[in-house]
Amino acid sequence: MIIKNSLQLASIALSSIHQGAFADIALDRALNSSTSNNADRSLVTELVYGCTRRKRSLDALIDRLAKKKASQQSPQLRLILHLGLYQLRYLNIPDAMAVNSTVELAKANGFSGLTGFVNGLLRQYLRLSPDPLESIENPIERLGVLHSFPDWIIQTWLEQLGFAATEQLCIWMNQSPAIDLRVNPLQTDVETVANAMKAAGISISNVPDLPQALRLTGNIGAIQNLPGFSAGWWTVQDSSAQLVTYLLDPQPGEVIIDACAAPGGKTTHIAELMGDKGQIWACDAKASRLKKLDENAHRLNLHSIKILTGDSREAKFPSTVDRVLLDAPCSGLGTLHRRADARWRQTPEKVKELATLQQQLLQRVATWVKPGGILVYATCTVNPLENEAVVRSLLDNSPQWQIEPPPANFPAAAFTSPDGWIKVWPHQHQMDGFFMVRLKKC
Repeated sequence: MIIKNSLQLASIALSSIHQGAFADIALDRALNSSTSNNADRSLVTELVYGCTRRKRSLDALIDRLAKKKASQQSPQLRLILHLGLYQLRYLNIPDAMAVNSTVELAKANGFSGLTGFVNGLLRQYLRLSPDPLESIENPIERLGVLHSFPDWIIQTWLEQLGFAATEQLCIWMNQSPAIDLRVNPLQTDVETVANAMKAAGISISNVPDLPQALRLTGNIGAIQNLPGFSAGWWTVQDSSAQLVTYLLDPQPGEVIIDACAAPGGKTTHIAELMGDKGQIWACDAKASRLKKLDENAHRLNLHSIKILTGDSREAKFPSTVDRVLLDAPCSGLGTLHRRADARWRQTPEKVKELATLQQQLLQRVATWVKPGGILVYATCTVNPLENEAVVRSLLDNSPQWQIEPPPANFPAAAFTSPDGWIKVWPHQHQMDGFFMVRLKKC
């Protein structure tokens, strides 16, 4: 009964995603709408995110096993087949249970006349040998189908990493993400938070090179119910995102602008590293996202942040400032494990549009920095068009700017390339993919 109800909830969420809803919103809506206690929420989450990530692989299996291609199946039947194949291929569920529960799901959703087809296709998959997804000859298509990514993303990674490392990255991006915390040193310390988590039965560990970071593993439940949340002891922030603020190196008493601040993880980190002494302008175009920043600042008991709503390409300030952070809007290719549907939403055309926006933003915010000041450019993508190319455009057109690699004692120093910028690769560093560079105005 638990698996049956879990499959039904997962099918509801997947249907919403197929119609355009974001995966996390569709999942929350399905889980919150259920009054049944006979559903495994963790299984529903795994099925929804897993089927969304693995859509290309699952479609390829349907193409191989059915007379009609996956794209020719009715959307609802297609996602039912996805759920069955995902259980058989990726989950530790007994084959008979996975097949029977999927057949029951088809029957419950108006496909009683096709239960024989569903049963036959799933049992045919169990007899497949060798694995058809392993036998594709074209290396880009093979990685794309086997690990379920668009070819253009595979190509972007291959050009930088080669085949073996790209496959490692693909495997990493299909794993469930870890949850990292950033301890607020103005309220407590790392040891106190770690001990409180352990006392609550939460598995927790330190993160190398990051003094205020802790990593949670296992089943942790609702974030807001964890020890220290309401007291402002910590906030959720991936380790690589924490590196960005250390690279900025804000100092007490300075005036700093966070040009694309919402939802505020880096803004609040800036305030913490400044001892909440100074002035931080948090800018963002979306007021709804800035509301989340304001809530986080209040929970963390931070008072040095001033919020400014508007497009940073048009914002004006009365004088230049000490430091600026531009965590630019990007394709998010370094965080695809966190956003199950992002790999299917981004396109090469959208990336080009983003690169243009990033160049415009960088050129604009560079004018806000006083001589001798610091500008940090960062993205959560590993696409050179959005990273190195954007920075080179500024350097080529503005000779007063130069790359300033972080000092050896900075947390980000361990990730610095010979060119002076930092590129975090998830499969190498076990954290989100990120690019960041520290620039100094002469």
